Amino acid sequence: MEPSKKAQLGAKSAAADGRGLNSTVVEASGSRLLDTLLSLLIPGLILAHLVAAPYTKVEESFNIQAAHDVLVYGTPTSDMHQKLSNTYDHFTFSGAVPRTFVGPVLLAGLAQPIVALVGFQHAQLVVRAILGLFNAACLLVFAKNLKWAYGTGTARWYLLLQASQFHIMFYASRTLPNMFAFGLTTLAFAFLLPQPGKPKSTARRQRLSITMFVFAAVVFRSEVALLLGTTVLHLLIIPALSLERVLFPFTVSVLIALATSVPIDSYFWQRPLWPELWGFYYNVVQGSASDWGVSPWHYYFTSALPRLLINPLTYTLLIPFALWHPALRSAASSLTIPSILFTTIYSLQPHKETRFIFYVVPPLTAAAALSANLVFTRRGKSPLATLLALALALSILGSLAASTAMLAVSALNYPGGDALAHLRSTILSDSRTGSGSSSIIIPVHADVLSCMTGVTLFGSSTASSAADEAAAQQFVAAHHGEQQQLLNPTTDHNNGGNSKNAETVKVNHRHHSGGGGGNLDNNNNNNNNGVVGQTTVVVAVDKTEDKTLLARADFWRQFAYVLVQDPAEVPRPAEWEAVGVVKGYGGIEVVRPGHYHDDDEDDSSGVGTTGAPAPPPVVGRGKIIELWKRRVRATTGGWWIGPRMVERIYILRRRVKDATSQKKVAVESRYV
Repeated sequence: MEPSKKAQLGAKSAAADGRGLNSTVVEASGSRLLDTLLSLLIPGLILAHLVAAPYTKVEESFNIQAAHDVLVYGTPTSDMHQKLSNTYDHFTFSGAVPRTFVGPVLLAGLAQPIVALVGFQHAQLVVRAILGLFNAACLLVFAKNLKWAYGTGTARWYLLLQASQFHIMFYASRTLPNMFAFGLTTLAFAFLLPQPGKPKSTARRQRLSITMFVFAAVVFRSEVALLLGTTVLHLLIIPALSLERVLFPFTVSVLIALATSVPIDSYFWQRPLWPELWGFYYNVVQGSASDWGVSPWHYYFTSALPRLLINPLTYTLLIPFALWHPALRSAASSLTIPSILFTTIYSLQPHKETRFIFYVVPPLTAAAALSANLVFTRRGKSPLATLLALALALSILGSLAASTAMLAVSALNYPGGDALAHLRSTILSDSRTGSGSSSIIIPVHADVLSCMTGVTLFGSSTASSAADEAAAQQFVAAHHGEQQQLLNPTTDHNNGGNSKNAETVKVNHRHHSGGGGGNLDNNNNNNNNGVVGQTTVVVAVDKTEDKTLLARADFWRQFAYVLVQDPAEVPRPAEWEAVGVVKGYGGIEVVRPGHYHDDDEDDSSGVGTTGAPAPPPVVGRGKIIELWKRRVRATTGGWWIGPRMVERIYILRRRVKDATSQKKVAVESRYV
């Protein structure tokens, strides 16, 4: 019997409904997958930038060294001044102004269990990864709130635009004070985004925003107070905020922030201290920031912001279009006006650096995302709209390509870190051919350029134990009295003596136990990647800058290796041999066929073309660039367009004439 027409129609309707349901499910699954992939872009790129450029520069020095010291030495509860001043780096290298320990303490506390699992040789990467992932999480919170406020499309374009920007991805894991504040200001902006359908949450979110701004300003970077001021002023004028709703959370937040910073920093600096107040007085009131250079008033708008936003469509088309279009104007104004006003007022400060305005990047990028979403959704309505959508997509790809190139170049700017890493691996490789059961501490001097371009306390240890790291620093401390003896021979120093007469330095090391978690691994010979048989190798880095000491030949006798920009600066150069040179970025070069450079041929004979000793071998990333350059020129017929590498850091080793006449610093390490 044939089914009735009604039944047939019902069947067709059911089938159509089924197809529609399946299509909806597939579309929803695809949408979730796309959102997941876009969300993973931010943390993925931040970690990729960290791995590509794992070393640090001088601006990051305080926080990375402080995190090291908290991890290694913990927080003593007795004889605090003596223990802190004898071990913590900031008592010797305090910097121009004191900085807060709040960030380093948090990083060290979170890193400690992870470092205990993966080994201390990875501690610097772990510490930086934690900061990077914190900033990534804050950016994702901002994107999620952007989605609630202005839709999924806007949030997606924001993630694409943000991920294609070099500076935030590169600096997110770097221990600049600005990057501790960056996450908090990003959260503050996120809490100010509207939530349609939830008007009752507005007041609570505004209080949270004020709290984030205040904490960032009081603890990490005082200029955030200006950003708070411009943001609150805009909200009061709109009006979207009343003065009564500002005063209470502001006052409470200031008191909490002070109660956090002052006790912690007074403890670690061993004097009553609010670091950001001191920094504001030094840099702004006294005007000392100008000693580091001044820039024209328009620098932030004509140089810094275009480089931060990187995509030329962002600041030439998308943001202006969002401010002009009636449907986007209100949202775009709320995102851009406080940031532009902050940047304008901050331009009055003569000393300018791009990192000082990192905080305005997320809201400005969000304003551009509003336009990008509108352009893309209307892509099929006219040929012009199609062309604009295509240009937008290509600009994202172009920005990603430019950011990748900037990362490749920036990774070449850390010759000090490269030199120490090569030296560490060389010493560890050499120690595998030896024997013995004692810990070996290799004394190394690093000059100013080395320390400014990647040499950190984290980089000194080949072992996985924080206790061995403490041993290395105790070795350096033991030589402090010896150095003072060189400066003032009439003074008796119990812990040193004149290094002229000291061929052997004995250092007793004690494991840290209890108290503040300073010891990550009391059984330092177990699962220790720096242990060869029963021998642990630790590089003890000396960072002496005193020119009187550096001019004396006696001073250099305590070192087995030296990292130095100019070998001629080391007295008695005949006593040293260059075993490697690290090259760094020196600009972009264009080499044509028939043009040759020193690095075009590999001379491993030990004798140069003129009979003079051949230059030392290039090590580190410079060697990779040289090999790549040769291959490219061989393929292109002699053409090369790429980074020009120049000598930055020489690795010098004390010469050894023979086994019987060898003079060296022998270090006997006993754990008692």
